[in-house]
Amino acid sequence: MSKSEKPALPEDTRRDFPHIAKIPTRWMDNDVYGHVNNVVYYSYFDTVINRWLIAEAGLDIAKGAAIGLCVESKCRFLGTVAFPDDIDAGLRIEKLGSSSVRWGVGIFRHGSEDLCALGHFVHVFVDRDRKPIAIPAPMRSAMERLVRS
Repeated sequence: MSKSEKPALPEDTRRDFPHIAKIPTRWMDNDVYGHVNNVVYYSYFDTVINRWLIAEAGLDIAKGAAIGLCVESKCRFLGTVAFPDDIDAGLRIEKLGSSSVRWGVGIFRHGSEDLCALGHFVHVFVDRDRKPIAIPAPMRSAMERLVRS
């Protein structure tokens, strides 16, 4: 790609994310430029993923045998969000391995079709001693519902 070429904009829509969670922005999320600061998007990613894992896949953050550690994350910023907007965080699975999962996350203004951010988050599952383990069967079964076709 030459310097004059811009990367193509993603064509992802809400329909590309089987799970959508509403998340409120907070006053402290805004930076001095009047929009949600870039690092906060990673908090949104973490929130939608872990809320889903707890509610839908049986993750027990206090006593469960499996822990998901983030080993990679990325965010592409496409539009502005600012307090007091609510956001809709779309969630899907882009790759499901034996001990890892690559989550895809889309951030939309609540009720809007405009994609404001698109990212991914990779979890590797480990035991409490931090040794890699296979994703537990009940969790994997729940995850399969979010696999992007």
